[in-house]
Amino acid sequence: MVQQERAARTRESLMRAAAEVFAEEGFVPATLGTISRRAGVSTGALHFHFENKHALARAVEAASLATLHRITRQAEEHHSGPLQRLAAAGNALLRALEQDIVVRAGFQLVGPAPWRTDPLDLRGAWQRWVETLLHTARRQGALAGGVSPAGAAAAVVAATVGFAALGRTDPRWLAPRTLAQYWDLLLPRLAPHPATAQAVTASHPVGPAVPDAPLGRSGPGGRSAP
Repeated sequence: MVQQERAARTRESLMRAAAEVFAEEGFVPATLGTISRRAGVSTGALHFHFENKHALARAVEAASLATLHRITRQAEEHHSGPLQRLAAAGNALLRALEQDIVVRAGFQLVGPAPWRTDPLDLRGAWQRWVETLLHTARRQGALAGGVSPAGAAAAVVAATVGFAALGRTDPRWLAPRTLAQYWDLLLPRLAPHPATAQAVTASHPVGPAVPDAPLGRSGPGGRSAP
């Protein structure tokens, strides 16, 4: 049992180290030597757990997908209205992209690559969930007339990916107040009545205040530009 626990910890350390290196350098430049040193293990130990760099990337993506599924499942369990679920899952995913390097690297690994035979398509999974949710909202009369579920889902996914990318250099893009402002702008367009949008916004209140300096202006290392 102790040996199994040690092996699980080593595997977890290797996967997290790989996520850090993939996020910093990209998949192609990353080397197994860099990853093993980051994890504090030998390359032999790395190969014991993962056959190659492709297997490590696959593990990172699988862990990211598991987190995405947990986020959407919790939104479904704790919120009755489809727009409430959308806001809850969207905010939770952005928090995960900000705080969890494995999730962030998993989404960065998305895209065509020669080694891919059965890509997990994290962004596609997120978009399908959002679109299905918005179709449910339409059937329940909780979606404004004239709003296309597919078009709205594409907008939500684009915003999610965009916030995550911008937040890598300027964390204010992922601040609670910024996200609340985004939902304040989007929800009135999606909700059939102003009261519905207000109810959703009230269930996801604005977090701590952030500086009023313009977003998108950052200096080296993500520091705010003067």
